[in-house]
Amino acid sequence: MEIILKEDIIGLGYKNDIVNVKSGYGRNYLIPQGKGVIASPSAKKVLAENLKQQAHKLAALKAAAEEKGKAIEGVALCIAAKVSATGQLYGSVNTATVAEELQKLGHDIDRKIITMHDIKKVGDYVATVHFHKEVAVEIPIKVVAENAPVEEAPVAEAAPVAEEPVVEAPAQEEEAPAAE
Repeated sequence: MEIILKEDIIGLGYKNDIVNVKSGYGRNYLIPQGKGVIASPSAKKVLAENLKQQAHKLAALKAAAEEKGKAIEGVALCIAAKVSATGQLYGSVNTATVAEELQKLGHDIDRKIITMHDIKKVGDYVATVHFHKEVAVEIPIKVVAENAPVEEAPVAEAAPVAEEPVVEAPAQEEEAPAAE
């Protein structure tokens, strides 16, 4: 079944694209949700005429997307997450998490235009941000253990050698089981 898309659908196509989909997906989801229409010969003619008339607007949209792409190019994210002893994350890092981290850096990006696999282990990954059908930017993501800086803290505490911290250390150990 041929469908003319009325909005961008990541993984399927972009606005005004003619795509082939299974008839159930088209009839039961795309058309009722207003995300597409059946690509009849008359609808194709109307689409061609609209594209011809909107060519300058589409060029402006592409230029704006390229500017957004240049603004985010070179950004690398380091996300701290809770990790088990085996390196597995408690939960996962997904597109919503990446969008939040980009928001903290001052880039307002919708999570729906970000594609990536859910991250469930510590390591280096890549997310792709699709601003336009011809403009996509890859963002490197490094997922680290949230408790990694805590491991560096004992090294800093070891530098001052004094008896008082030794006395305080057992008191902290006694408090920890009470908190459990």
